[in-house]
Amino acid sequence: MVLAENNVEKRVTEMKHAVLTMDDIASNNTRAIVDYLCEKKIPVLMFAWGERVLEHYDNAVYALQKGAIVGNHSFTHPFFSKLTLEEGIAEIEKTEELLDKLYKDAGVERKYRPFRFPYGDKGGENKDALQDYLREHGFNKVKDTQIPYAIWKEMGLDKDIDTFWTFDFAEYEIRPGSGVTMKDILARAEEVNPELGKSLLSDEDGSHLLLIHAHDETEELVPEYYKTLIQQLLDNGFIFDAPEFFS
Repeated sequence: MVLAENNVEKRVTEMKHAVLTMDDIASNNTRAIVDYLCEKKIPVLMFAWGERVLEHYDNAVYALQKGAIVGNHSFTHPFFSKLTLEEGIAEIEKTEELLDKLYKDAGVERKYRPFRFPYGDKGGENKDALQDYLREHGFNKVKDTQIPYAIWKEMGLDKDIDTFWTFDFAEYEIRPGSGVTMKDILARAEEVNPELGKSLLSDEDGSHLLLIHAHDETEELVPEYYKTLIQQLLDNGFIFDAPEFFS
């Protein structure tokens, strides 16, 4: 009996956990993505590219009404290190105004204000000032204490307010003439990360912030690409957790 209980405990601790994040909404395929995630009962944290929300406003409303959390991903999706501090703040604030309206129109209370820098570019020489701005203006840090990797703290990601990631599928690289295929993208999840000493799929005791993108350009080349990526994770034992935030 004790042996059986120990085996159960071992299986529980070896579960692979992840929070799914999705960048660059909204898009034509946002509704289909949301419907699929609802079908699979997978919670998602989406980051809104302001210009694209204006182009596909109803789809962004739909995502909120179906339970997605939508955060700020800037208005024009620039490299923040190429902007002045004032320009960077303007990018954030313009999208904040849009998201406030979006939540209101969706009839959904806006409980959290996560932010993600486009390209993971935290602003170069303005990084500290931007972090101070996010901290002082009520942006929410995604809870990351469950992430066990030393590099997370070495990079200061445990202190930064913005939402980074542990693994980016980078499926946006599938483009005409790129030579990158879905097979290449799926193979990356099996490649050993030298900094972690393991691959995403072999990480039995890890906890991840995973990144996929809502891109119609990828959809045109690989229909329902997001299903293929998520199914790979499900087939390899991943459990998707709802994002939590520090107060």
